[in-house]
Order: sequence, then structure tokens, then C-alpha cells
Amino acid sequence: MNRFCVRISLLWAGLLLVSPDGALAQTAKARPTADTAKIDRDYALEATMLGYFAKDGSRNPTLKANKGDRVRITITNGELMTHDIALEKLGLKSKTLQEKGSQTSITFRADQSDTYYCTVPGHRTAGMVGAFEVVEGAINTATVAGQVPTRNGQPLNLGFESGSLGDWTATGDAFANPLVDADPSPVHEKDMAINFAGKYFLSSGGTANYKRTGTLTSVPFLVTQPFAAFRVSGGALQDTRVELVEAATNKVIFHSTGQGRATLQPVVVALQSYLNKEIFIRIIDNETGISQIPYIPNDKWAHINFDEFLFYPTRPSFPNELKPQDIIILPPLDPVLNAGLSGVEAAKAMTLPKGFKVTLAAAEPDVVRPICFTVDWRGRLWVVEGHTYPVPAPEGQGRDRILILEDTNGDGTLDSRKVFMEGLNLVSGIEVGMGGVWLGAAPYLLFIPADFKADKPAGPPQKLLDGWGTQDTHETLNSLRWGPDGWLYGNHGVFTHSKVGKPGTPDSERTKLNAGVWRFHPKTGQFELFAEGTSNPWGIDFNDYGHAFITACVIPHMYHMIQGGRYVRQAGKHFNPYTYDDIKTHADHVHWVGERGPHAGNFRSASAGGGHAHAGAMIYLGGSWPQEYRNDIFMNNINGARLNRDHPTRAGSGYMVNHRPDFLAMNDSWSQWLNMKYDASGSVWAIDWYDKNQCHSSNPDVHDKTMGRIFKITHENDKWVQLDLAKASDAELVRYQLHANEWYVRQARTLLQERGPNKKVHKALKEMLKTNPDPTRKLRALWALHVTGGLTETELTQLLDHENEYVRSWAVQLLAEDKTVSPETLKRMVQLAQQDNSSLVRLYLTSAMLRLDPTQRWEVLEALVQKEADKDDHNLPLMLWYASEPLAEVDMKRALALAQKSKMPKHLPYTVQRIAAIGTDDAKKLLKELNDRVGQMGHSHEAHALQTLIAKVLNE
Repeated sequence: MNRFCVRISLLWAGLLLVSPDGALAQTAKARPTADTAKIDRDYALEATMLGYFAKDGSRNPTLKANKGDRVRITITNGELMTHDIALEKLGLKSKTLQEKGSQTSITFRADQSDTYYCTVPGHRTAGMVGAFEVVEGAINTATVAGQVPTRNGQPLNLGFESGSLGDWTATGDAFANPLVDADPSPVHEKDMAINFAGKYFLSSGGTANYKRTGTLTSVPFLVTQPFAAFRVSGGALQDTRVELVEAATNKVIFHSTGQGRATLQPVVVALQSYLNKEIFIRIIDNETGISQIPYIPNDKWAHINFDEFLFYPTRPSFPNELKPQDIIILPPLDPVLNAGLSGVEAAKAMTLPKGFKVTLAAAEPDVVRPICFTVDWRGRLWVVEGHTYPVPAPEGQGRDRILILEDTNGDGTLDSRKVFMEGLNLVSGIEVGMGGVWLGAAPYLLFIPADFKADKPAGPPQKLLDGWGTQDTHETLNSLRWGPDGWLYGNHGVFTHSKVGKPGTPDSERTKLNAGVWRFHPKTGQFELFAEGTSNPWGIDFNDYGHAFITACVIPHMYHMIQGGRYVRQAGKHFNPYTYDDIKTHADHVHWVGERGPHAGNFRSASAGGGHAHAGAMIYLGGSWPQEYRNDIFMNNINGARLNRDHPTRAGSGYMVNHRPDFLAMNDSWSQWLNMKYDASGSVWAIDWYDKNQCHSSNPDVHDKTMGRIFKITHENDKWVQLDLAKASDAELVRYQLHANEWYVRQARTLLQERGPNKKVHKALKEMLKTNPDPTRKLRALWALHVTGGLTETELTQLLDHENEYVRSWAVQLLAEDKTVSPETLKRMVQLAQQDNSSLVRLYLTSAMLRLDPTQRWEVLEALVQKEADKDDHNLPLMLWYASEPLAEVDMKRALALAQKSKMPKHLPYTVQRIAAIGTDDAKKLLKELNDRVGQMGHSHEAHALQTLIAKVLNE
């Protein structure tokens, strides 16, 4: 369910001022405003995610004024997206724009040079930033005159002023009638200013005839000057470009595209190395712009405009020069083989690795709009049909229903279908076990007690928690899954704002969340935020070591979710204002191409994995597939219509995640797999929302209401089994903890948890923990002991001495489960912090400190922050800051002393900021004393930076 696959239009509209020569608008006539003072410099820019654009086409132009000038910068929003403009040093900010075509401005006195930029998170980094300069003397844009190249003593027709294609040879139909002598151009949209030189310019079709293709090649000519320039505009596409070619070798020595705008801009070429050699110009348009995605319009920028090639004796200077760094080239659209297939045809169209096959297990009308599912202890699928989405129904009028589907004979078809319950509202997550069915159905987390023999509800739905937001109905609580520790885990998106608590809980006692991973304990009823941040995660799973991973959209897609972690956010601020920085992606790659941001890569990113939008997360631990797939993370790439496959490798305290070859291609643009899970045979089930519209919309008419599919992926090693683990004895469930297929492990552990404490079970599990040589099997025994209440604090504390780092780390987490530990255990944790050589254990200790009262953290943190080996770790420096930050409120002097001992790179400056935020006289005095001490320590970059920071925070 991907809200964020809105394609960024390359057609920017807006009203901008134009100077007579086509340069950046700069007029003395002020527009009517409440401020009637004279405006000396009036600049107008168009704002898009690609940057601020002047009418002459320049991106993020340097705006100039004389000292004392009164300046106004007006921006017009060029797209349906949030933008503003601000000055950094002056701290001046405009109002925020939302609608395309809307305008806002800032007015100021030109006293010093400054930087202008967009304050919306991520937009400055994406390229919305430019310079404002205070200069002396007249501001002009004159440049040296150019010379027309000649051949046999005659000037060449490289500016088309002859009104013909003389000196050129054309192929294809793009240049059949390419010369235009009007501005506005008849082959471009009316609001597009071309600003060509002379009487004519050339276009390979403009926005009107963009489908045409062809090439245009000039005659060769001698390079007689060290520089050249030509004007170009049009698509920033690989196959719409101008090339300069060395005639003798046919080698391309320079090339340039447009930058996705109509205004012709000069491109400067250095030709010193080719003096007295012959070159020729080749103008190429091999891009049709035809979209194969049903709801994505064709790309009208699939054309190239060209004018006026000239030589120059010195490098010419143009105020609107098109520089390579301003052009972000998009690759061609991905080929789409199919769209709108039947279920049978869709399965046939998919491509998989050798040894695998895909089967259509169910399709409309038997299953429609499958939005979430799970697999029970009998291998049956519990599937929610999301008929209510995207608009929640009034209370009691929901239309969602739960189906129980089963393959009774192993042929891959779900031939048994039951309706468990109907009339549900906006369900987005489901899990079964522990006596019933668990549903994420904003604004509630529901529990439906179940009679699993009759497959009927044993009572009405119970509202365990409420307060889940519905502002963005595809970012609600989702991806419910039992964790190894016996908690129910789930995800939550960034644009939905929740205040979660048990019904009747006052706001002051509720948990706020709008992005991250949460968990709920099925027996104690405790709810908490496990880790916060990311974007709209719609998939979570655990690896062999019980470490959680999620997949996300728009921002980089992969995160190892650490208890207490705070992760990069797509939008908004962290709830804790003293976070200062957050943990970034654990992947070394993204699944989109280009540098225009994730949206621009939609439907052009097959080479990188298909695009930024992901749904589902499955870490394959099914046992029967080849070993190379074990512990790989599979996720559906919605725009790319394929299963991406990533692999986490241990790195420091956590993981680095690498991209492996995509596992499966659906070859169908309507495909929308939302989740995947493996079963008792090791095979994988996948639900497909199947809809030509891949983007979330609050308009229900945008989405198809009649389709849905379920597919089964099998390997030739898979062996179908029919079973019911609920009938297994306790001893059998214990033995299942050693099974090669994690499905058995998890189902058996949940059943043991539901059955409760059992001395025989505990004895067998403790023997497994003690004697099994495999650390993953030891962990399984440890988790099963924990969920069945089989471990005392003393026994867990003894495991802190275990030889295996995974066992030690999990012992730490389980000891801190209740957010309190005994003095003896805390003392042992201090020793562990001082002595343990595992960064993973140190990470778990840090997470544990985040759960304890700040007054109990001092000694553990004092040891951990001095571990120089962790200073460059991906996770630990920030995790240690999150754990240390509250100590400033407990004892600011001791917190400052701790920071001064710390080897973590930003601990001390963050502590200075945190103490300054306290704002008391004592806090200011402490920082002034620190400033004096630093001043006496001699000159260094670090000392200067710290004193600068102290001065800044004391003056705020």
C-alpha cells in the first residue's frame, strides 16, 4: 500500500518574471504587498524538489544585490508538494506552500551574503539550496561574443538561421520538420518560454510530438577555438542528448541532455585537446516517452531542443549556464510485459530462479482485496479482505472479513474456504494464537476469542487498546507478528498520529507514536514502543538470532530495529527533543536509481531493484530452500513488481545489509504483493492486492474493489505436510525447537506459551540450552523458557557469563524486560559493561539502560562510553546518547563529567546542548566554567568547535 509512488512531474508550471533578455527576473517594480517600501531587487523563482528555478532555466541561481538593497524573493510552487524559502543567516522564512501555482515571498535588506533554501525536512539535501551574494558595483550578465564554425571558408548552419537543415543529415521522423520560429513555440505548451537566439531553434518534436525518434548529424568541422557553447533544453533522459564526436575516431568527446525544462540554456565545452581536429555534432532522440504503466502518463520530455553552436577564445560566462551537476539524468522507463492479467495468466507470467515454481492458490471472487494474513499451526491461511479501506466506516458498519483458507491435498490450491467473521472495520494486521485472533483495526487493537475446533468466534471482539490514528489509512498499525520473546509486534506509519492506551486511559498516560515498531504482551497487557522512526514500514520479521528487521518506503528501505532505537524519519520530529541525531539505514544500497530522489526513480529503477516502495518482509528460515536463501530478507517492490532480496551480514554491534539478485519478477504492473510467509513445508504464501493503481488514495473510487490473489512459491525440495501442532504433546513441542524449519519453532513456542509453565518442559529446555552446540538452538530454548516462565532472575544473571555473545545479549534483554533489576544484577551488568568484548552485548546493555530508571544507569554507561572500539559503530554512539541524555536532569555536573570521559564522537557537544536546554542559572554557570577550562587547554579544532557551541547555546 504505497502512498508515496506519486510520480514527480517534469512539467513545471508557474508565473515568473522575465527580463527583456530572458535572464533571471530582476525588476524595480514592487508587487502590491502590505509593505510599500521600494524593492531594489525583485527575484522570482519556481520551487520544485529538483531546486529553485529562474525563468532563464538556471537551477538554484546565485542571486546578487548591492549592499543596502531592499530585496524580495518570490517563489511559485511548481508542483503539488510542500515548499517554502528561507535565509539561513538572517533566520528569515516564508510561509509554506502546498498547492501548485501558489506563491509566497521573503523581503529583506542586503547586508551580508547568505544561503537560501527550503526548510521542509530533506528538501535542502535533495537540492533545494542556492546562494545570495552581496556584491560591489554594477550587476550585469554580459559575455564575450562567440564565432560560428566554418567549413571551406563558409559559416556553417549550426544555428539554423538559414531556415533549413543545410549542413545536417537526419534519420527517423523526429527531425522531419524540426525548425521553430516562434516563442511560445507551437510544439510546446503555451506557458513554456524557449528563449532561443536568432530566427530559429530546433526541436525533435517538443511536448506535442515527443513520441517521434531520430538523429540529426552535422557535417564535420575544424575546432579553431579552445571553447565552445551551445544551447540545449528538453528531457534529462539517457536517450535525448547532444553529442560532440571526434570525426577521425567516431569517439564521443562530450554529451549533454536537457534538464527537464523548456528554456534553452548554454552548455560550455572545453575543446583545448581537440584544437585543429575535426568534430561533428550529433543530436539524438531515441526516447518515445510512451509509458507502459496504465495510470502513468507518457513523458512529454522525451525530446531535445537545440540552438546556436559557437566557438569562444576564452571560457564564456553565462548567468544561466547549464552545468553537469544541475542535470540529473533519468534512465528509460522500465519495460512492462503485462498488465491486468487473470490469476492463472499472472502466475504463468512470473519468472523465478531454477528449481522454483509459482502456483495460483486462490483468486477473485474467492478472495478479494487481501490486505493482511497469517499462517496458523495447521498451515492454514487466515486472510483479511480489506473492503472498508481506504475510508473507515462508521462504528459498527465495517465491511472487512476474515477468511480461513486451506490446501487440503497439497496441490497448491486453497480448496477449503471458511468465513470466520464479517463486519470488521479498517483491518490492517492479523495474527492468531494465544486463544484467539488479534487484529490491528484502527482506532483499536482487537482480540477475538476463538473456538478453533469450530473455527468460529467464541465471543465478541475485545478492544484491548484504542487511540490508534486514522489520518492516513494506509499507515495504520500493521504487520502483526509474534516475536521470539512472546510479545505481539507490529509496525506504524509516519503520517498517522496515534495516542495509544487501554480504553479510558487519559491522554497524559497514553503512548504517542507516528512511526516505528510497537509491541503488546498478550498476557500482561503491557504496551510499549519498541523502536521509533523510519517512514511507512509494512513488514517485520526476525532472523535466526531474534533480531528484528523492517522494510520501509520512500526513505532507504532496510533497518535492523534495536530496542530503544531512534531511526531516521521521513517526516516530523522525534518525540524526545534531545535526540539530536538518529540511526540511518542498515543497507548499503537503495532500490531506486538517480539522484532526483526516490519518486523520480519510479518505473525506471529495474536495474536497482524496482523503486522505493516496499511491502512485506520475510526472512526465509523455512529449511527446505537452498542454503543460500537462509536469513535473506524478501520484500515486494511495488513499483518494480518483483521480490527484492537482501542479505544482512554482521557488522559491529549490528548488521550491514547487501543487495542480492532479485528473487522473482511478476512481469505485471498491476501486481501488488503485500506480504509473504513460509509454512510447514518450507513453501511461501503471498497475498496480492492486485490493482492497477499502485498508490494509496483516500478516494475509494481510485482502487479496484473486485480483485485479489494468493500465490504459493515452492522449491523442488519442498515436501507438503498436513498436520496440527495443537495436538502435539508438550515434549513434542519442545523437540520442535530444534526443527530446521522455523515455522515449527515459532508455532510450537506460541503453543507452549499459551499452555503456561510446566516443570518438565522447563527441564528439557534447560538441557537444550546447556548442551546444544548451536547458538541458534540455545536461543530457541532460552526464548521458550522465557515465554513459559521458566527462568529466574538468578538463572538469567548466570547467563551473563555464557560463552556465546548472542546468549549473553538476550539474557541482558530479558533481565530488563520488566524495567527493573535487582542490585546484584545491576552490579553484574556493570562488570559486563567493563569487561565484555562483544559490541553486540554492549548494544544490548545500552538498550537495557534505556529501560531502567536514569539513576541506575551511571556505572554501566560510564564503562560503555569509554569503549573506543565503538566510536565508529553504526548504532552504539547514538544509542549511548539516548541512554545518557536524561542524566543531565539527574546530575548535570556528573553528566558533563561522563561526557568528557566519553570516546563517542558527539557525546560532549550533545551534553552541552542538553545542559543548556535545562536553562537554569546553574546550567549556564556550569557551561561557562567548561568554556573557561577549554580555553586554558590550548588551541585545537575540537576546542574551538566546543567553545563556539557553548557560546551559541548560551546566547539562545
